[in-house]
Amino acid sequence: MFSKSLAVIGSGSWGTALAQVFSEKFEKVYVWGRSKEVVDSINEEKENKKYLKGIRLRENISAFTDVKKVFREGEIIIIAVPTQHIRDVLTDVDFPVEKPVISASKGIEIDTLKLISEVIYESLKIEKRLIFALSGPSFAKEVALGLPTAVTLGGEISLGEKLQMTLNTQSFRLYLNEDIKGVQIGGAVKNVIAIATGASDGLGLGNNARAGLITRGLYEMTKVAKVFGGKPQTLYGLSGMGDLVLTATGELSRNRKFGFLLGKGYSVEKALKEVGQVVEGVKTVKALKILMEKNDVDLPISDVVYRVVYEGFSPKEAVKTLMSRQPKKELL
Repeated sequence: MFSKSLAVIGSGSWGTALAQVFSEKFEKVYVWGRSKEVVDSINEEKENKKYLKGIRLRENISAFTDVKKVFREGEIIIIAVPTQHIRDVLTDVDFPVEKPVISASKGIEIDTLKLISEVIYESLKIEKRLIFALSGPSFAKEVALGLPTAVTLGGEISLGEKLQMTLNTQSFRLYLNEDIKGVQIGGAVKNVIAIATGASDGLGLGNNARAGLITRGLYEMTKVAKVFGGKPQTLYGLSGMGDLVLTATGELSRNRKFGFLLGKGYSVEKALKEVGQVVEGVKTVKALKILMEKNDVDLPISDVVYRVVYEGFSPKEAVKTLMSRQPKKELL
């Protein structure tokens, strides 16, 4: 089932990596990209020189700037574009037949505080059973190189089992979880915590501080999951703890690098320019700030990250703020 064609919406590092790893399971893989330069690079040189330089792409991968064509051609659709642009990309897509749609993006829509699965549902007007979320510890470069990777596929179990069988490869393993909301929360909030751990490392605060931020950050993720109706236990799996540990410690993490540069004294603008790609945590923490205020939920790490990114709060002062909080019981 689903072995003829795959569509990937997004030609960044993550979308390209997914196209590459899944290309061994499909006759044709269609990739949509907004940039003609990137599309031409994929088609003519079989390499995404802008986002995955040096990795040779398989011959059955083709890229296009026509998003409607890519949607038509794919039997399975994977969404891998920055979260805040997903609704715009999907606005005018003609979607006449039932196809499973998998979100591989990570974040929360700022204007609506909705998860990506909800944005897809509203934009494409398809049955909820067709919508899935893919999340877990998975750096794009390592996925594209075929290094062992395990992730979670969140969604309806019956169709999910068919997708799991179709998409599993020798290097890329999917585990199923019906808690699609919890799976998405892990992928979104861990980026914010990774900015915090990066800043801590940039300040030279050591391993103890990093471990504390990761652990307390995981607790914040479970609190956000409850707000959205997800299951806290989901956050102890690949899409939560697994993704958090990777993004908060791995050298390939854009969010950690951004935080690290802030800790080294870079301005927000200079740090973003230095990273050179989308840092999803910068947008997600804005959504979390709104969520904190609307739901009266306490997320101290996310709050200080927001203050550093948007209010000019210094990372050193952020640490003092966290360490001087009222003593309390550990709640897990």
